[in-house]
Amino acid sequence: MSAMSAIFISLRPKQWIKNLVVFAGLIFSRNLGNAEMQWKVWATFAAFCAAVGAGYMLNDILDREADRVHPNKRNRPIASGRLSAGTASTVAIILVVVAITGGFFVDQWLPVFLGGYLALQFSYALVFKHLVIVDVLLISAGFVLRAVAGTVVIHVTISPWLIICTMLLALFLALAKRRAELVLLEDEASNHRRNLENYSIDLVDQMTSVTASATLVSYALYTFTAFEQSRGMMLTIPFVLYGIFRYLYLVHKHLRGGSPEQVLLTDKPLLIDIVLWVATAAIVLQWMEK
Repeated sequence: MSAMSAIFISLRPKQWIKNLVVFAGLIFSRNLGNAEMQWKVWATFAAFCAAVGAGYMLNDILDREADRVHPNKRNRPIASGRLSAGTASTVAIILVVVAITGGFFVDQWLPVFLGGYLALQFSYALVFKHLVIVDVLLISAGFVLRAVAGTVVIHVTISPWLIICTMLLALFLALAKRRAELVLLEDEASNHRRNLENYSIDLVDQMTSVTASATLVSYALYTFTAFEQSRGMMLTIPFVLYGIFRYLYLVHKHLRGGSPEQVLLTDKPLLIDIVLWVATAAIVLQWMEK
């Protein structure tokens, strides 16, 4: 494997799909056709991709010993030795500088959000990933930061319920990932991630149930309260309900919660559901709610 290929894999481009949350403000403020706002959000997306890539590299450097006992993560370039920690550190620093510098050309507040996200990632990698419950809460906070940044750079506001939905959905996915790690690693779980010894499958299942329920209720409240003219967004509730149930099915019956981005990209029923949700929401937002 070439050095460039190893670097690219370490940036985990499949994970960049999570940065699409920055488009929430553009879409739900009904400014999707605004060219100036579009480029700002795309630039924000690119900046967060660079920041996220740097965060993953730092995490892989710190976790390289623990990753070597994981059946899948041991093949990562840094854990396997195909990419040195020194090279990875240099690339991470360059990405951070590029992201922060580029952010100034988009909006004066974007570097603040990027800095906050990086601080969150670094503190997570160094300390908080070892603290039970706090670890998944910080993962969720990272999604909220990205969603809010996407609204700030284009100077729009969206319903607080939508921000809460983002937080809860990210928490739901993080808990599903913890469950997958517990099932996959079994007795070796704590050797890979120290705080996994404080989790159990039953505990994670209970927290997941609570989070899934709260996500559905919060999304329903968003559709009820976001627009005064009509309640058209209520038409999208069945798609959200199916999406959460489908994901739970995949987690429990097919043990696929370990890579949320892979599930979202490869499970056809879930993809169809997302497409239908997007299409319905677009119709409602562009025509029915005007």
